[in-house]
Parts: sequence; structure tokens; C-alpha cells
Amino acid sequence: MNVSRVPEPAVLSYAPEHYICRRAACALELDGRLDKPFWAHAQWTEDFVDIEGDARPLPAKQTRVKMLWDDEYFYFGAELMENEIWATLTERDSVIFYDNDFEIFIDPDGDSHQYYEFEINALNTVWDLLLVKPYRDGGPPVDAWDIAGLKTAVHIDGELNNPNADNRSWSIEVAIPWKSLLECANDRKRPSIGQFWRVNFSRVEWQVEVKDGRYVKVVNPATGKPYPEDNWVWSPQGIINMHYPELWGYVVFGDDKTTDTFTLPPDELVKWELRRLYYRQRNYYAEHGHYTMDPALLMGDEGWTIQPRIEITSRLFQISAASVDAQSTYHIGQDGKLWQE
Repeated sequence: MNVSRVPEPAVLSYAPEHYICRRAACALELDGRLDKPFWAHAQWTEDFVDIEGDARPLPAKQTRVKMLWDDEYFYFGAELMENEIWATLTERDSVIFYDNDFEIFIDPDGDSHQYYEFEINALNTVWDLLLVKPYRDGGPPVDAWDIAGLKTAVHIDGELNNPNADNRSWSIEVAIPWKSLLECANDRKRPSIGQFWRVNFSRVEWQVEVKDGRYVKVVNPATGKPYPEDNWVWSPQGIINMHYPELWGYVVFGDDKTTDTFTLPPDELVKWELRRLYYRQRNYYAEHGHYTMDPALLMGDEGWTIQPRIEITSRLFQISAASVDAQSTYHIGQDGKLWQE
């Protein structure tokens, strides 16, 4: 049996971003602009940071998002400051991040399996897919899956693919029907007031230069390939990999009566410590050729709040810990799926 390593993110403290997503007050007519009444009472997220967090400098260009919801849709509005606005891909389900793009990731039930990825470029070309599992757990992505009833629009403050234009930004509106998102939700139900889903956003930014009047990616002469892209995100991952859903932000669904305060539920820290043990158990196998039943070999001398129990076979493991109120138990297995009993 081949068990690959799972890189452990460089996260000093567990503190994903959060956002209070309020009900929309009116219907949305999509045109890509965010300066209309529909978005007026929605707050901006924090500005995006590098995907690795504090380990890397802040992005050179601002990115931020607004969110709203109603009975039919989950709405997203993104603003990307940009003096180089370009895109090349026009076919749906192309690998959109080969262009500069904006990406949405949604895990409705927070178990890190069965989640959605959406990408869009400045040409309003989209790529939508469903992930059965993260790639680290064997995937696979369901590329043929499409968001039925999806609505998108892009507004360009400048001119697309024109290096001589006075380019300032591009903005995006996305309306995703709940009927497409409930496939992976708890009980296939829309979120209720006060419930949260795990969500994150990414902006891919390539280095470009102007040749023959058009934008082209800057090539590293040492490799003959374009320099690696920058990845700017809302909630940092601590690793250059968006497919760690356990580190995505918390989007709390509210209404006009919902306060702006958010307190991380204590059990979320229980889940995070189980996740860290999952990384280490996978890596222990990769190094030793078998799993361990001894939590101390995984926990080291760091401070932990849980008292885990480990069960193993030659091919499987399960790590369990009690909820904070001791009324239930959380489990995580070798495939990375986390559940509660």
C-alpha cells in the first residue's frame, strides 16, 4: 500500500477569516458592477493576502469580496484592482487559472469532502467542478459537473487585452443557485440563519510583459517556462494549495437582525486538532510503513486540548476525540473525512 505524505500547513494559530452574509434586499441584475444598490448593505471582506499568509509579503494589488443570499441564490461580488487586464480562454471548463482569474471554493458541511470549485477570467469564461475529495486524498474532480442556472457577469474598468488603456480594475458578479449547491449540503438543505458554510476565494496573478502590443507571461530564462503565478486569498492556507478546506473561512448566514460578531465555536478547535493528527498519521506511515496507535508519537511536546483515541489496521486508521461538551465524538479517518457521532 502506498500512502503519500500530506504537507502540514504552517499555521501558528487556527484563525480562519469569517464573514456575516446577510439577505439581499432586492433582486440582482448582473452587469459585473458592484456600485449599485443591491450591494450597498453588504460589507467587504478583509483584503486578500498571500496564500501562505504572513510568511509572504502582502499582495501588490487589492482584492476584496462581498456576499449576499436570498431564497434562490448565493451571491458573490469581487473587485480586483488591476492595471494589466487580460484573458485568453473562451471555452467553458478550460483550465481558467492559466489566465489571471478569480476563484470560489465552497464546502457546505465542512467535512473537507464533496465541495465545489469555481473559476472565472476577465472574458467571463468559467470553470466549475465538484471535488469528491481533496487531491491529497485521491480526488477525483468531477469536471463534467456544471452549476445549473449559474449567472455571471464581468465589468472592466479599463479595456481588456489593451496594454495602452487606462486600466484600473475588473469586477465580477456571480449568482449560484442553491439547488446546485445542496448536493453536498447537510440534509441537502439551504443554510438557516446562524449556520455557517466553509468558503474561500483565490486570485491567480501571473507576471506579464508587453510584446508586440499584447500581454504575454514573463518567462524565466533558467527554465524556459513562465514564472510561477501568485496566489492571493481571503483566508490564508499556510501552504500553496487551496485544497485544504479545513482552512477556508467561515461564512455565517444572517439577516438584518444578525450582529456583526463571530465567535469560533469551540468544537472547531477540536476538529482542527484532529486534522493536525491526520496530517501526522499520514506522514508517519509514509516514513515508517505503518500507522501508530500512540498519540504521543504524533503530538510531540506541543500543547493540545484533546485527548485522542487512535484505532488502526494495516491499511486504515481512525482518530477520535470528544466534543467540548462531551456529548458527542468527532472522528477522522485515513481518507481525511471528518464526521460527528
